[in-house]
Amino acid sequence: MHRYRVVPAAYVLLLREEADGSDSALLQLRTGTGFMDGHWACGAAGHVEAGESVLAAAVREAAEELGVEVDTAGLLPLTVMHRTQGTGLAIDERVDVFFSCRRWRGDPRLQEDKAADLRWVRLDALDSLAEPVVPHERQVLDGLAAGTLAPVTAFGFAQH
Repeated sequence: MHRYRVVPAAYVLLLREEADGSDSALLQLRTGTGFMDGHWACGAAGHVEAGESVLAAAVREAAEELGVEVDTAGLLPLTVMHRTQGTGLAIDERVDVFFSCRRWRGDPRLQEDKAADLRWVRLDALDSLAEPVVPHERQVLDGLAAGTLAPVTAFGFAQH
């Protein structure tokens, strides 16, 4: 019997409040990854490794990609996204756990060659970017900005 499998990933969205009370998110411009290069994405994200919890993956990814230290207590769950690319291949079936984080130690900086730039972007100004945002991440950012982000979201599935 063939069992359905999904690839889990953790996303960490560093957020800061601006002087006018609006929120900005730290985004990275993807490059050299083979997936959505030339798109803005959450500051830190990656696959959960075997034997690793999604919380441990979030902490690890923040350190690896941004050089910052976060505590699991500072990770606020935003949404769990079930997404598909509709190919039927296991690699294209995903469960993504998005966290926000407003407290960390260290100054965020590019740590890997998988990003060309890091930028704080107001959640209400994503359209001002010259490059697009990764579509499933844009759905999360837009929902966060509008205050309509559900605890569980879906992406890439036919609407019923």
